[in-house]
Amino acid sequence: GQLVESGGGLVQPGGSLRLSCEASGFTFSSATMSWYRQAPGKERILVTFITGDGVITNRLDSVEGRFTISRDNYKNTVYLQMTNLKPEDTAVYYCSALRAGNRYWGQGTQVTVSS
Repeated sequence: GQLVESGGGLVQPGGSLRLSCEASGFTFSSATMSWYRQAPGKERILVTFITGDGVITNRLDSVEGRFTISRDNYKNTVYLQMTNLKPEDTAVYYCSALRAGNRYWGQGTQVTVSS
């Protein structure tokens, strides 16, 4: 399986970004898709995930109400809509898939929130 993220960049505090992750090489519609992030000098942490049938679990209190995960099973793509971004959201964001006991990772996309 392969995951390719896009949509990162530099944004001012209070701004928005939408990350995309396009999947290939596995049955996307039945995979649980996740977004993780890794800030400089810190461990990678789970932000949120969505099951194949669309059940969402948010795992990071600090992004509650600001980040929204979604998926399009026709486009084999998962999204992370991020609003009201804060400097502490600065990190490399990784897409991950879990399908039939196999986990796949994307290469990561940098999000920098700074004025």
